Amino acid sequence: MKNPPFVNGEFYHIYNRGTDRRKIFSDLYDLQRFFQSMDEFNTVNPIGSIYENSFLDPHIRSKRKSRRLVKFIAYCLNPNHYHFILQQIANEGISEFMKRLGGGYTWYFNNRYQRSGYLFQSVFKAKHINSNNYLLSLSAYVNLNYRVHKLGGATAKLSKSSLDEYVYKHLDNFCEKKIISEQFKNKLEYKEFAENSLADTLERKQRDKELGSLLFE
Repeated sequence: MKNPPFVNGEFYHIYNRGTDRRKIFSDLYDLQRFFQSMDEFNTVNPIGSIYENSFLDPHIRSKRKSRRLVKFIAYCLNPNHYHFILQQIANEGISEFMKRLGGGYTWYFNNRYQRSGYLFQSVFKAKHINSNNYLLSLSAYVNLNYRVHKLGGATAKLSKSSLDEYVYKHLDNFCEKKIISEQFKNKLEYKEFAENSLADTLERKQRDKELGSLLFE
């Protein structure tokens, strides 16, 4: 399925998984490296590599981060796949960001584990989020994705999402949550909505093969 055109100001569900459903995070270091890549590659001016970027003056690095390609609304990282809700804010921002993220992380992973070839299944998938209801329900699905897959034990440790930012901790340093959070009285109300919405989504998934394709796992 061909990805939609990416328009500035619009919201998109972006997702992909490891080739042959393989793990893309083997340990916590991999998980943190991917999250770091989500932050550092998200700049209008290319950084080269994370290693090169680490030598720059902190003031220059901070200035670069002030000009982003996309805004993260929500995300989840699981051992073999990820989901993002992104808003494009620079021309060709999503395409450029995803190219850097996929290429940069694959280089790191292959170098660390002495492998070659593709890490991800294919070019990332994207769906346009064309309504507020869709945006809200998708935020619940993404934030609570670990519940979808019933992750526990050691596997759960290789999972990370923006859930903490929305409902558990006073964190506001990564996602742009206002488009979601301003529609609720407080974090508790959003948490209750998210849990109910996820239950409804999973119930529909059982009945609707098209929805199953949307969620793709």
